[in-house]
Amino acid sequence: MHIIIVGCGKVGQTLAVQLNNDGNNITVIDLSAAKVNEVISRHDIMGVVGNGATHLIQQEAGIEKADLLIAVTGSDELNLLCCLIAKKEGNCQTIARVRNPQYSREARFLKDELGLAMIINPEFASAAEIARILRFPSAIKIDTFAKGRVELIKFRLPEGSPIINMAVKEVIARLKCDVLICTIERDGEAYIANGDFVFREKDVISVVASPRKANDFFNKIKYKMRSVRDVMIVGGGEITHYLADILLRSDIAVKVIEKDLKTCEEMCTTLPDVTVINGDAVEQELLLEEGLENTDGFVALTNLDEENILLSLFAKNKSKGKLITKINRIDFDEVVNQLDLDTIIYPKHLTAESIVRYVRAMKNTIGSNVETLYSVIKDKVEAAEFIVREKSPIVGIPLSELKFKKNVLVAAILRDRKVIIPRGHDVFMPGDAVVIVSEIMALHDITDVLKKG
Repeated sequence: MHIIIVGCGKVGQTLAVQLNNDGNNITVIDLSAAKVNEVISRHDIMGVVGNGATHLIQQEAGIEKADLLIAVTGSDELNLLCCLIAKKEGNCQTIARVRNPQYSREARFLKDELGLAMIINPEFASAAEIARILRFPSAIKIDTFAKGRVELIKFRLPEGSPIINMAVKEVIARLKCDVLICTIERDGEAYIANGDFVFREKDVISVVASPRKANDFFNKIKYKMRSVRDVMIVGGGEITHYLADILLRSDIAVKVIEKDLKTCEEMCTTLPDVTVINGDAVEQELLLEEGLENTDGFVALTNLDEENILLSLFAKNKSKGKLITKINRIDFDEVVNQLDLDTIIYPKHLTAESIVRYVRAMKNTIGSNVETLYSVIKDKVEAAEFIVREKSPIVGIPLSELKFKKNVLVAAILRDRKVIIPRGHDVFMPGDAVVIVSEIMALHDITDVLKKG
């Protein structure tokens, strides 16, 4: 596919690299020559310097032959204008990043009237992700497949867990749980699980199961399952507005600490059921006075990454509640991950992942059958959902007889609304939704996981 990306910020650069690695032809547009040169010098990508909302610059970037234009500049209005021009000139699919809550309320209207394929709101996506985690505090991350019937849940083994020093095959045999253990992260290394792998304390593990079977598994390993009852949020920005609204609808009490008085007054008006405290959360006494030690959840959502990290480290020392930390910069994610901050939310990653999933799905029309895609371990392990076609060469053959490439797991099969955790005797049938966990990046067809010949 020929894809044009307008905007070479962190999201634009991340998209350019990921979509280029997937085998697409990428052209980036930005007003900054330095940013464009940085991208094209490192990767096999074309670049145009100029205003992506002009007809002339889009023509120079090849809009007539483009399959998709993605606008991720820092301006919502510019993104929408880029898409409008592209739609008129190139008749291609268009995606706009729109962050202003006022526009977000008009998302359906804008999408329909401007003919957009997708509107992505990083703040709302982040809020939805945080809310999902707060409903299951033991998880670091939860991804869903097959319209929510299959979950991939990532969690950290706590001290004293009954499965520490057990091998993967022992866990399944002893607990008799219908889940599949997929990956393990330890000391910066990633492993696709095999039966002989032995768990250690603080391993980060991902499992695949139906929601009900997942609950059964976590109950048996004595893991906290109860949703949080109350949440303390620091920072009154856009993510907080979306998150508070979602949590209130789930009967979760919300307290927000924000140092800007005007923002506090606006929040009291728009979200009257939220307890709003005007104060600086960097003052530790304030956090303690407002009940940090007894809160079920603590979410750091200020505009400063450093402040969010320090607040979460302090909360970790004082509270046993679920901790969630927002990080805007993605340059130092490997360093940040070493801090043991519980769950970290990267809005820019969420934006890029959503768009990459859409692009993969677009390829269904030209032979690919990827339905859903998630990064399980960044740049190391992906989970992809496929629909098995009627004439696929893998239909009807027991899994034990298929020759899979190294480090490939068939994690789940959804058939007639029933979730099957596959064993060697199981077979693929036409119409099955299949979840594959693999170290092979950029899978396009389910047969890509098989050895050739």
